[in-house]
Amino acid sequence: MFAFVRARSEFRNWAGNQVNRPAEVGAPSSAEEVAHAVRRAARSGRRVRMVGSGHSFTGVALTDGVLLRPDALTGVRAAGDGWITVAAGTRLRDLNAELDRLGLALANLGDIDAQTVAGAIQTGTHGTGRDAGGIADQVIALELVLADGRIATVADGGTADLDGIAEQDLFDAARVGLGALGVLTAVTLRAEPAFLLHQVRRPLRLSRILDTLDELTSGNEHLDFYWLPHTDICLTKFHNRSKGPADPPGPLRYWVDTRLVENTLFGAVCAFGARFPQAIPAVNGLTARLLSESACVDSSHRIFITRRDVRFLEMEYAIPRERLGQALRELRDLIDRMDWKIGFPVEVRVTPPSDAWLSTAYGRPSAYIACHVYRTTPHSAYFAGVEEIMVRLGGRPHWGKLHTRDAAYLAGIYPRFADFVALRDRLDPSRVFANDYLDAVLG
Repeated sequence: MFAFVRARSEFRNWAGNQVNRPAEVGAPSSAEEVAHAVRRAARSGRRVRMVGSGHSFTGVALTDGVLLRPDALTGVRAAGDGWITVAAGTRLRDLNAELDRLGLALANLGDIDAQTVAGAIQTGTHGTGRDAGGIADQVIALELVLADGRIATVADGGTADLDGIAEQDLFDAARVGLGALGVLTAVTLRAEPAFLLHQVRRPLRLSRILDTLDELTSGNEHLDFYWLPHTDICLTKFHNRSKGPADPPGPLRYWVDTRLVENTLFGAVCAFGARFPQAIPAVNGLTARLLSESACVDSSHRIFITRRDVRFLEMEYAIPRERLGQALRELRDLIDRMDWKIGFPVEVRVTPPSDAWLSTAYGRPSAYIACHVYRTTPHSAYFAGVEEIMVRLGGRPHWGKLHTRDAAYLAGIYPRFADFVALRDRLDPSRVFANDYLDAVLG
């Protein structure tokens, strides 16, 4: 049995904006050890949370009680024809490597692979896709430890009954469960034969994109674009399946594009903009003129994933797909009207509807607008203005990204919100898995 240690240092997330000091820290290596930790915490009146890789900007993983780290809860448990089961603390980069070795792949991914599988699923990591949803939509079974220490396994299409709770209900609720229903210890994901993606990166005018949104989203399997504020230019990424042959970027081109331009130079530009904000419009204009078209064909997970070394803060909202054009026009006009100097691009993605109860795409085709700032840049007015637009358009905030919405608002935009809260009341009446963030968003 693993040992608990009293926390002597702070837990700090990737962006550095969330910090806390848990009373104890443990690193369980099995569902049984997680169950022991949960029962022990409940007996002592402490709350317990399992942290992921720290890539959430909200306090979703924080606790003043027992913090469980996922470092030892990793690895592939089993794999078969069209599926793979991994321990919940497995990093996505390690999952992708194992899938690739097996000749398999996930249908869709977000653009960060440093996250744990459980962390990505529980906060609703989504990526972009015309037909394929986020990682939670590729889950076919979950193993989780409940507040009373029981280990439950639920699967899509399951017909079992857990103390009067239908298995399908628990499965649909727990996929994007925020850690409020239990601690995920293993996840089974649907996989498919490995495939290649043809990536085209092309600068396009925002005005043209707004005029052809339906054509762009319906005509590409994966669409992702980055608008440079103070310009009319977007860096647009089109990802579509390819029969090959593979034509990946060479080592030098990869280093120049990914390491030098997108991280080292971009980081220097962000630091310069933070110090001299009045120069940002001119810098963005120069960047827009330097963008050029490129293309490559590579393994899907290499195309989906983007290296992120520059630290930032982020707010992201999911809005009904049909309101994307209106949202972008309002955002552009707001930035101009307020004369804010925004150096970081605004990212836009789309997904199909989801049936996970607290998925930001639940029940509707969705578009995502993500607004970022360099982490040392003041952001409160910008994010507040963005949020006002998104809320007015029926937006749902990403659970792992900054927002100010509470349970009263969220209950009105999630059709199954009340069902989720009722399920939580039954499974965790003593709030063993609660924290300040969950108190705010779930009530």
